[in-house]
Amino acid sequence: MKVGIVGAGMVGAATANALVLGRAADAIVLVDIDRRRAEAEAEDVRHASPFAGGARLLAGDWADLAGAGVVIIAAGVGQKPGESRLELLARNEAVFEDVIPKVLEAAPDCVLLVATNPVDVMTSVATRISGLPAARVVGSGTILDTARFRACLAGHLEVAPGSIHAYVLGEHGDSEVLCFSAAHIGGIPLSAFAAQAGRPLDEAAMARIDEEVRRAAYRIIAGKGATWYGIAAGLARIVRAIDADERALLTVSSVGAAADGGPPLAMSLPRLVGRGGILRTLEPRLDAREQELLQRSAAVLRAAVGTRPESTP
Repeated sequence: MKVGIVGAGMVGAATANALVLGRAADAIVLVDIDRRRAEAEAEDVRHASPFAGGARLLAGDWADLAGAGVVIIAAGVGQKPGESRLELLARNEAVFEDVIPKVLEAAPDCVLLVATNPVDVMTSVATRISGLPAARVVGSGTILDTARFRACLAGHLEVAPGSIHAYVLGEHGDSEVLCFSAAHIGGIPLSAFAAQAGRPLDEAAMARIDEEVRRAAYRIIAGKGATWYGIAAGLARIVRAIDADERALLTVSSVGAAADGGPPLAMSLPRLVGRGGILRTLEPRLDAREQELLQRSAAVLRAAVGTRPESTP
């Protein structure tokens, strides 16, 4: 499958590399306002392709996106140290108003995969601007937060992350919800497995894991200015699910029924992802506390969407 990437910054370039190394695309087109940067990144990643199947890479213009099955929107300004994802909204909405019509003129049948933060709100923005069915506008959502959660649980329990089924839902941001109650390992509930492994998950351990996951982006940004490897791997995972029509269960963001019972809203829930984008949204089984937190997360996002200029009374 041909994949377009709009934005050749660190996230866009790392995603191109992840797609190549994971053999998740046959052809990749990088589009950026800085054509020289796009050309340099494409050439650099192209030199990795002989080690991983030889995907074709090029830096192109909007017209070169023609035929792309997925176009990843990684364009926008980055998150500054100490800045929340929601504070990025006004600056990045203007970017989407410019790029999305150009993408769809070249590739009208593509799935839009949104990576730009604040990703849930930007997924709503992209759905509105594009006019596409919500199923074809997929935000990366909490796919990375879910990976962080599984990695932290794996470290505590001394088990492979791939054996852990655990999810982070809601906002990709400060109000996200780590769903401990629904987590399991090999069909064994998380708490029971932890007890059997001699690694009990008491309140202190869960609070430590929650803090480690919730504050991960802030720590990374403070140390090196931005995050890119983790989200690049997550985007490549979503692309593979779409290309192969996997019907994979991923925590991605899409406009749909929200946890607070209000109008449709983009937030992360367990969703089946395959050809065409979102195939189905599943209702998570959470304990009362997590359900309350998920409703609060929906309220945070609803308030953020309400800050958009055209939504202001």
